[in-house]
Amino acid sequence: MAKILFGAEVTAEMNVRLGKKAAGLRARGIIPKLAIIRCGEKPSDLSYERGVEQRAELIGTAVQKFLLPEKVSKEELMAVIRTVNRDHSIHGCLLLRPLPIHLREEQDAICNSLDVKKDVDCMTDLSNSGVFTGKRIGFAPCTPQACMEILDYYQIDCKGKHVVVIGRSLVVGKPVAMMLMARHATVTVCHTKTVNLAETARRADILVSSAGALNSLTRDFIHPGQIVIDVSVNWDENKPNSRGGLGAIAGDAVYSEVEPIVAAITPVPGGVGGVTASVLVGHVIEAAEASLI
Repeated sequence: MAKILFGAEVTAEMNVRLGKKAAGLRARGIIPKLAIIRCGEKPSDLSYERGVEQRAELIGTAVQKFLLPEKVSKEELMAVIRTVNRDHSIHGCLLLRPLPIHLREEQDAICNSLDVKKDVDCMTDLSNSGVFTGKRIGFAPCTPQACMEILDYYQIDCKGKHVVVIGRSLVVGKPVAMMLMARHATVTVCHTKTVNLAETARRADILVSSAGALNSLTRDFIHPGQIVIDVSVNWDENKPNSRGGLGAIAGDAVYSEVEPIVAAITPVPGGVGGVTASVLVGHVIEAAEASLI
């Protein structure tokens, strides 16, 4: 039976550490503050916003919300971002994405208008360049960093290990591959079009699945002794939920098949996702510390 890599344990340790840093800043008259910009009222945005607010309150940082209508114009949204850029009391910004459909073609330009020093969610090209060049530019994406926090907390050393990453997005797959290579792992990046994907995955010491494909990670992909980091959040209409009905979030792994075989695995929910909010708040604190230099 696998060791379950619970995110709650990681988060608890992070929250204590970050809380001390936030308290130290407040003692110096600096209150770390996150701006949240939301366009419209998508349930997924509202849910994530609530989670971030609760985590920020727990750790001891402030949140300022900029709530815009779904039909907001590009000019109106850009004006809010300029306000955030100019406000020295705001240290980080979370723009909830994807943006409304009428702004999708302009999303890159809108995101890149944010001051990289406040880009705590890695939405600018400059922040992404920092991940790929290994330079301190902006901040790393929160979800890949959450994966690294879990590996660190459970003392899973990546050095010299063969890591297979399933997924090639700029949100998770590519940046987590770069972060793993920075830890001296040998990384193979695969995706849903990779030939002999299961065979490649089986050779991994550590398998990071971010395909976003429900039940795609079966027993054919894994071997005894392997460590699985299941990053994806999918909706499984057949999974029993806490209300006694059906319909709940799930990862890529067919958990009942994979968990009995591997050495360790992150659950979904309860794994990577819960760590992400603490990583985001941690970035805000780092940005506040940097503002003192």
